[in-house]
Amino acid sequence: MCLKVVFIVHFLALVSALLPRTSNIPTNLTYPAVFNFGDSNSDTGGIQAGVGFPIKRFCNGYLIIDYFVTAMNLSYLNPYLDSVGAPSFQTGCNFATGGATILPAKASSTNPFSFGIQVAQFSRFRARVHELLAKRDKKLQPVLPNEDYFKQGLYTFDVGQNDFDGAFYSKSEDQVVASIPAVLTEMETGFEKLYNQGARNFWIHNTGPLGCLPRIIATFGKDPSNLNQVGCVASHNRAATAFNEQLHDLCLKFKESFPEANVTYVDIFKIKLDLITNFAQYGFKQGIAACCGYGGPPINFDNRIACGQTKNLNGTEVTATPCSNPAEYVNWDGNHYTEAANQYVSSQILTGNYTYYLNSSIECKLSDGNPNLA
Repeated sequence: MCLKVVFIVHFLALVSALLPRTSNIPTNLTYPAVFNFGDSNSDTGGIQAGVGFPIKRFCNGYLIIDYFVTAMNLSYLNPYLDSVGAPSFQTGCNFATGGATILPAKASSTNPFSFGIQVAQFSRFRARVHELLAKRDKKLQPVLPNEDYFKQGLYTFDVGQNDFDGAFYSKSEDQVVASIPAVLTEMETGFEKLYNQGARNFWIHNTGPLGCLPRIIATFGKDPSNLNQVGCVASHNRAATAFNEQLHDLCLKFKESFPEANVTYVDIFKIKLDLITNFAQYGFKQGIAACCGYGGPPINFDNRIACGQTKNLNGTEVTATPCSNPAEYVNWDGNHYTEAANQYVSSQILTGNYTYYLNSSIECKLSDGNPNLA
């Protein structure tokens, strides 16, 4: 039976002033550091540093991971790939990069930093930190995590969306779903490698409603019969749901195999789909349409021109410009969520109502308490 252990964590005063939607959030997260793995949904500058991508965050502001660490009174995570200028890694490190997949990247992939590579980067990071701390360099100690943080820290994961996004361009829905076990085998391997290096606290996000992204709708939703009642591409959402069900099973299996692991499964899909479906209820004016795009309603997205670009389309020079008030939109650029949406999703995660602590024979919402986190 889960023990109810709920307490209040306040956002930093400055962030609260800048981000007024979020106030006091009940949670029971107290960790000295966060080590994050993922794709553009949690990339805080990795792909920019790694391949010279022009933007640092795939958003008009903060991401879920930013709100997450702020709620824990930790500093924003610096990306592993951005070591220029000696950034601080004292309270964690971000290995996420935009476009990352769980399956190993191919030679044609635009992003070589797949999940396995991120895990390898963590291994190098941990080993290097150990070497530097052993030298007792007083200049480096303030910017490096304590050795104990690698076991005490929280390991967060938000990756998988790109595996299925790319697969649908060459595979049927059945083939995409059939590929899920291979994807999760790769993820399981990464979990085990991290566990063997001391990781004990695993915080795993499932994947969101891929079929509700304007880019996916523009590509696969031209035939109205492919859309569900909300206006999302049904096949993509079904594949995401299948992945999430099997990911949940993997989390249970991992916990059974490694009893010392604390495994939390977060239902991002449910939060985001509810937000998109009932956007007006939560203060938004657009649930699916992109804020920064071109083409107007209903999705304001054209695959030929990305947010911020100016191109000649059909003899006319046009620009994909941002909307006047991004806070009214759930979607930012056709692919990613706005800061306002990320803030809302974060607030829902931290209520504990969508976060499930897994323990071989027990599953409970974190709002009802996690005995291993008290």
